[in-house]
Amino acid sequence: MANPEFVNKPEPVTRFLFSDPRAGILWLPVRVWLGWRWLSAGLGKVGTPAWTGDQAGAAVAGFVQGALAKAAGDHPDVQAWYAWFLENIVLPNAAVFGYMVAFGEVLVGLALLTGFLTGIAAFFGTVMNMAFLLAGTVSVNPILFAVGTWLVLAWKVAGRWGLDYWLLPALGTPWAPGLLFRGRRARAVPVG
Repeated sequence: MANPEFVNKPEPVTRFLFSDPRAGILWLPVRVWLGWRWLSAGLGKVGTPAWTGDQAGAAVAGFVQGALAKAAGDHPDVQAWYAWFLENIVLPNAAVFGYMVAFGEVLVGLALLTGFLTGIAAFFGTVMNMAFLLAGTVSVNPILFAVGTWLVLAWKVAGRWGLDYWLLPALGTPWAPGLLFRGRRARAVPVG
């Protein structure tokens, strides 16, 4: 039987890393590093003909063809359900996905660099990483996925040294509305 003393009590280190505002300084280099990786990857695609230019979608189509080739054999790198998604959804809309990937990477990078809705930005970065991993591309994606997941978990404090310092108190959360979503009277009363 579990010791009731430890049930639903996070460890002090966990509480510090994911909830204590002082931990924001520790997350700052992690967030900036990940943001730079996303921004530089996206900027390398934006304006490139095969991604967002006159041949938009060519890069995505080539990527998908490579992934589909990894869907065969006894132990495929790409699962059948994801190969179906790539072949029937992504490939016919390769140009749209080219724009989504290129500008999505730029937006995730900018948001992480500036600390703008850090948890949400990191979440969308991990979604892209998972899409690349499911397509059989390893490279640096497992590292980016892990770091992005840590930032999602640290959403309360990871952007403290950024725009989230002002945004999170203003916006709040669905379970605790921020200053912008409280009544007019509540905004007039200073929060202690």
